[in-house]
Amino acid sequence: MPAPEGLPVPSPDDATVVVPPPGEGPGHWAGGPSAVLADGTYWLAYRLRRPHGDGRGYANVIARSDDGVVFETVDILHRDEFDCASLERPALVALPDGSWRVYVSCATPDSFHWRVDAVDAPDPSGFSAGAARTVLPGDPGTVAVKDPVVKFLDGTWHLWLCCHPLDLPHDTDRMHTDYGTSDDGLTWELGRTVLSGAPGRWDERGARMADVVHRDGRWAAYYDGRATKEQNAEERTGIALGSAPDDLTPTGEVIGAGPDGTDSLRYASVVELPDGGMRLYYETRRRDGAHDLRTEYVPPSR
Repeated sequence: MPAPEGLPVPSPDDATVVVPPPGEGPGHWAGGPSAVLADGTYWLAYRLRRPHGDGRGYANVIARSDDGVVFETVDILHRDEFDCASLERPALVALPDGSWRVYVSCATPDSFHWRVDAVDAPDPSGFSAGAARTVLPGDPGTVAVKDPVVKFLDGTWHLWLCCHPLDLPHDTDRMHTDYGTSDDGLTWELGRTVLSGAPGRWDERGARMADVVHRDGRWAAYYDGRATKEQNAEERTGIALGSAPDDLTPTGEVIGAGPDGTDSLRYASVVELPDGGMRLYYETRRRDGAHDLRTEYVPPSR
């Protein structure tokens, strides 16, 4: 079933598991995907996580595939290499000069603060934490930043950044999305908040951009939202639409949920295909509480 503006409604029951969780039960997650199709090869960056007390987000994995379904690991970035307590969703970007960049979300030890580092390499198999530089520091006293969505379109770098206010220590799960631009994808000028939850709506507690598509002068986005603190890490997916990258309005409905229709489906990543279709990647909650990473092909007719 198509969603507004041609973004498809995810169908996790029809999707294929690309990466299973690293263990059974709650807290074991494979997901947070960021997918790119370049010269006929699919590249996928994703996060692996264990429960609190057993490592949390311990790795960002880079993998390649010829068909978008069966992937081979080519690189792994480990949490300890970034001097952080946990890693979250990476953002993988092909640079204009043919090289590559991955943005890595890093949790500051013994705090609720997060920052974003960037690592460049000639190809996706060559990322090294030793080349990391912090490009989105946040502020340890006021805001944690993580899970960036980064696009280089028509000569401009675009950023949609998940921000967690830290003013209330027991409510740091609250989140909204700020928009920014850059000349090089490293030094960013952050603008206004472009996505936030609405009182009384399913995304009241927070709204985080998952991916953005620009077609025919219009912008369409998947985003993650939840209504309560208790739903943290179990977000569902909605759609936001607009005529500009910093002017996106949620449609107000949930269009993506887990396999039973109620659990989480989050971090959707879209690959637009030469045949006019799309391949979706996203993280879903299994019935045992673990999260897996799934993909589905969406033909142009859907």
